[in-house]
Amino acid sequence: MTGRIVVVGDALIDELRDDNGVREFVGGAALNVAVGLTRLGVPATLIAMVGDDEAGSHIRAYLGDYGVELLATPSSLGSSRAVSTRSGGGEPTYEFNAAAKARRVEFGEAELAAMTDAALVVVSCFPFDDLAQTQEFADAVAASGADLAIDPNPRTGMLSDRDAFVAGFEALAARAALVKVGEDDAALLYEAPLDALRARLVELGTSTVLATQGSAGATIESGDVVVTRPISALPGRIVDTMGGGDAAFAATLAALAEEAPSSAEEWGAVLQSAMDTAAATCRFEGALLRLPAALEALDIDHIGT
Repeated sequence: MTGRIVVVGDALIDELRDDNGVREFVGGAALNVAVGLTRLGVPATLIAMVGDDEAGSHIRAYLGDYGVELLATPSSLGSSRAVSTRSGGGEPTYEFNAAAKARRVEFGEAELAAMTDAALVVVSCFPFDDLAQTQEFADAVAASGADLAIDPNPRTGMLSDRDAFVAGFEALAARAALVKVGEDDAALLYEAPLDALRARLVELGTSTVLATQGSAGATIESGDVVVTRPISALPGRIVDTMGGGDAAFAATLAALAEEAPSSAEEWGAVLQSAMDTAAATCRFEGALLRLPAALEALDIDHIGT
């Protein structure tokens, strides 16, 4: 498999508030994956809703800086924004604006053409609980004939109907070449352990499952092959885990775009690369994908300050 990867999902402004003040980053899970792919040498197109406002201008400029083609759905509510508040070392809380909650992606001629020409179609943080929009996306994927990769990435502040989300997600997961899930996904959508969700996806017919387990590392299951890797021990402290999962997903997708692994050894190498990339990304603030080489010749104590 070679060629351009099309990523469908969210693009937004991440506003981080903590004891050090307020910072803004261009983000969104789908956007992070698309940018990560181009940083790994894989051409990418992002299909997402972007407003005609100042935030939208920042999003467009950021994507342009990293060579990501954007097919934007207009938004009457402006661009999406997520506010993350982190205080006292506790878990961050998230609030989403009206645009993020009502996000929508249109699949017109340009979008369908891009998907038809794609080596792989990827979807992340999509409103699977909007069954009409999910069906439009499913029809577009079917018409394109492209392989599909999914990261459901549900977020409490944007989830309106959990049962509908699960139904929409599973309908597409059953025919997906790759699905990435994490512990938060299993807890929020299924109120079950990650291993149970992994087994559910295999039962549905997902070809390959990437299960990320935070500090416990990650596992890839593909047919008879099951490989696990711990988190990578790189120099420096962990500064921000926000983009770790997206980085691991992008690294796995980049490997699939080059050549589909088949053996345990090949899948193990893919997973190791994904864990290394995630670990490097987490040593910088923001969700921009980083490689371990980015840590060379740096003052590790000052990364992210």
